[in-house]
Amino acid sequence: MDNDVKTKNNEEIAHFLNASDRMIKGIDALRKKNRPLLNGHRYLTDDELSRLLHINRRTLQDYRNMGRISFVKLGGKVLYREEDVEKLLQENYRPRFEKP
Repeated sequence: MDNDVKTKNNEEIAHFLNASDRMIKGIDALRKKNRPLLNGHRYLTDDELSRLLHINRRTLQDYRNMGRISFVKLGGKVLYREEDVEKLLQENYRPRFEKP
């Protein structure tokens, strides 16, 4: 039976501690990205949606003004229901076509 005490300098322990740190960082990142549902819906902010679609916030404002995208405005905050955005993308999807 091995009676050696393992310390943080031990390679196995160091590997375990590093893996634990990476796991905790990953969980924190997921926690920050995930938002609780509000009445069964998830909402995106103006900034989040503009980054997600790779368009600027002014373009989102134009889409709102033209009625192309549904939104909720509370005070100065604009929110977009995630399922409305997905629906908009599906409705405007155009598959690529092959040249003859």
